[in-house]
Amino acid sequence: MNTETIFRLLTALLVSTAVAISVYFRHKAEREGGALDKAEGQKLLIWLRLLGLLAIFPLLGYIINPDWVVWARFGLPTPVRWLAAVVALGMLPALYWLFQSLGHNISPTEATRQGHQLVTTGPYQWIRHPLYTFGALFFLAITLLTTLWWLGVGLAVGFSVLLWRTPREEANLIERFGDAYRLYQQRTGRYLPRLGW
Repeated sequence: MNTETIFRLLTALLVSTAVAISVYFRHKAEREGGALDKAEGQKLLIWLRLLGLLAIFPLLGYIINPDWVVWARFGLPTPVRWLAAVVALGMLPALYWLFQSLGHNISPTEATRQGHQLVTTGPYQWIRHPLYTFGALFFLAITLLTTLWWLGVGLAVGFSVLLWRTPREEANLIERFGDAYRLYQQRTGRYLPRLGW
């Protein structure tokens, strides 16, 4: 078995595991977390999902037959690709941890659920939006592992949209939790932990 085949198998395993974790917790939140308070953000969600599909097609092509997506690849040394595989693997327990910490509060949009609670445990004790941080690190690692520049472009565009959406998401949380969320903002970083400043 050559190295590229190993990378393809690793990619399939890593991505399918990350998707399984996300689907499990999101489905559980839909079933047990109550309805969303507002319908806002649905159009943006549709656009984000369409963007995700555009990025995923070359990824599936890479897994099935890398020759199909030669146009969307770039060169990278093998040791860097192995390091990316290790980072992606390390992000799987981090993703599980954040979803487990978030519980029934997972929402596909910036709206909160009817029974939404302010989560300040797990990775949320340091970062207000660890899903964005961990997801970006995971897909950056997958981009480097697969050497698919197309996936990297999709990641950059999708993350830019989430950066743009975050202030509205936080405004909804302030509306719901008031001073408790404002105090939480003061002691945590938005995407990275505060380092004493």
